Amino acid sequence: MLNTFDILETIRMIQDQCLDIRTITMGISLLDCIDPDIDKACQKVYDKITSKAENLVKTGEQIEKEYGIPIVNKRISVTPIAMLAAACPNANPVKFAKALQKSADTCGVNFLGGYSALVHKGFSAGDLALINSIPEALAETSNVCSSVNVGSTRSGINMDAVALMGKIVLESAQKTADNQCIGPAKLVVFCNAVEDNPFMAGAFHGVGEPDCEIHVGVSGPGVVRSAIAKYPDASIDELANVIKKTAFKITRMGQLVGARASKMLNVPFGIVDLSLAPTPAIGDSVAHILEGIGLECCGTHGTTACLALLNDAVKKGGVMASSNVGGLSGAFIPVSEDAGMIHAAQNGTLSLEKLEAMTAVCSVGLDMIVVPGDIPAETISAIIADEAAIGMVNNKTTAVRLIPAIGKQVGDMLEFGGLLGSGPVMAVNQKSSAKFIARGGRIPAPMNSIKN
Repeated sequence: MLNTFDILETIRMIQDQCLDIRTITMGISLLDCIDPDIDKACQKVYDKITSKAENLVKTGEQIEKEYGIPIVNKRISVTPIAMLAAACPNANPVKFAKALQKSADTCGVNFLGGYSALVHKGFSAGDLALINSIPEALAETSNVCSSVNVGSTRSGINMDAVALMGKIVLESAQKTADNQCIGPAKLVVFCNAVEDNPFMAGAFHGVGEPDCEIHVGVSGPGVVRSAIAKYPDASIDELANVIKKTAFKITRMGQLVGARASKMLNVPFGIVDLSLAPTPAIGDSVAHILEGIGLECCGTHGTTACLALLNDAVKKGGVMASSNVGGLSGAFIPVSEDAGMIHAAQNGTLSLEKLEAMTAVCSVGLDMIVVPGDIPAETISAIIADEAAIGMVNNKTTAVRLIPAIGKQVGDMLEFGGLLGSGPVMAVNQKSSAKFIARGGRIPAPMNSIKN
């Protein structure tokens, strides 16, 4: 039973502290759309998505009015398209991307994820064709997102895939150079990808999921920052309890929205992803939370420890509010989407190396980081390999979303606008990793993968 205080507190969170439901994402299986004729397969894809998700946006808008809770994005995730492409080996997979874009347009969603391949142990039928088509697919669509899983704790890291993805990321930037290099902003390279992630650009509908379900991604960095500000002299363990209680309140709202959307759409309720996902808006920054804990600027010494505290407390508080917690769940640190991160990168406090250290304790990884346009593909691959190694050894999901800014150098800005924000071009190490990347093969799984 909600009392007057709870209602007023929620209103304050929404109006003054940037609390929102970041996304409701419908996951849709396309396994029954497989067909050796790609044109028939694409028609099946379009028909299924548009029938399942025809009321998704309308439902989200109705819940917004009913509860007064902003739902920023309505999204769709689908079965990794490489699985469908395997059935039509002589066709161009970009046809699937265009079918997905047409579906997104018809349904009115913000993004549609699943132009994806899972190659952590090797390439199977359809994988190489889809991966090689990613630059063209992202250049010719506006709402389609792509992801590739190159490693896992159980299998190790597929270094042939890592080498290939460095080239794909760079080519995606080059093909969209006249559009702020937007291509790689819609492309994520994973280690330990999860099947129920509602957040883009890495969302796809895993084969272990039901035919259709609804996921919710909540967010509230401003709420956590505001809560911390009320306790300027609290000890670290007292702050952890404050964050846990705040995360509980945020997740409770996600549980409410997810259950309501599930009932209205008549599909199973999947998960609540209780990640703190920032935006460029003032007051909606994860970096500012870390600074509220006691750092002069995000990126200075102590940043990794503060982020570990935040991430752990968010998870502990969130799991008490819902029995459906899943996805990525933690704190995101996308540079271009976080006003505090942008400031820290611009003044030189936050470096790529420090961001890598932070990814060992946060929700995902190196996210929305702009790098010089003349970066070698092998350097991108090496950055992917480093991040995948952190995920593999620590049995956690890690990811890389780098944007080579074609024609720009360190210190320049790349402007995306909207949710993607803007990012300063960050320096990368100039020493070569080319020989390491050229070796190929597979980095073996660590000892901690042997659990049976």
